[in-house]
Amino acid sequence: MSVGQYHSLCQRYRGKAVEIRCNDGKVHRGVIQRVDRNRVYLQPLNRSRNLGGFGYGGYGRYGGGYGYGGWGVALGAIAGIALLSLFFI
Repeated sequence: MSVGQYHSLCQRYRGKAVEIRCNDGKVHRGVIQRVDRNRVYLQPLNRSRNLGGFGYGGYGRYGGGYGYGGWGVALGAIAGIALLSLFFI
């Protein structure tokens, strides 16, 4: 899939819980809060169930950051996106 296709898919899934797998093998789970030209921003899920993402504080860091209410994942790094069922939330 191209970056443009992932952008469109993330826009369509906005407000929904997703699992994003990156090219480097990392997995991010959360609710899509917003999407810009370069990144998709996730609000981490419930950390007590070990499903949430992790952030470093501040917006605009190298690989993302905990800004705009969630974790920023570069669209170019995405290898796959899957909707999470309510069972996992």
